[in-house]
Amino acid sequence: MKDRELLAVVEFGGYPNFTPLYQRHGFRVETVNSVRKAQAWLKTHKPAVVVSEFNFDAEFRDRMSNLESLMATLQKYSPDSRVIVLYDPSHQYRLDKVQQRYPLSGVCAFPVWESDVEALLEIL
Repeated sequence: MKDRELLAVVEFGGYPNFTPLYQRHGFRVETVNSVRKAQAWLKTHKPAVVVSEFNFDAEFRDRMSNLESLMATLQKYSPDSRVIVLYDPSHQYRLDKVQQRYPLSGVCAFPVWESDVEALLEIL
C-alpha cells in the first residue's frame, strides 16, 4: 500500500499535537507553520488529507482568512485532498461563508480533542 500523506498546517496551535494519531491512521505526516509553506509543499505533493486551522483576521485585504489561499492552492494542485478545519466557534459565521465557496470534509471547534479528529479521520 502506498503511503498516504497528511499535511498539518499549525499556525497558532493551542491544541495537542495530533501527529501520533495521524500516524496510527497510516499517514506520513508533514507539518508546516504557515499557509505559504503549505502552498510550496503542495506544489510537489498530493496529500490525502489536509488539517488546517481557520484563522480569521479583519486586517486581511483580499480574503477573510488563511483558508482561502490554502483552498485555492489545493484546487489547483491536489483537488482530491480531503480538508479538516479546526476553528474558534466565535468565527463560525465566517467559516460558513468560506464553506459556501470551498468543500470541507469536516470541521472541529476548539477546544479540539483527539477523539474529535479521529472521528473525522475514520469517515474519510
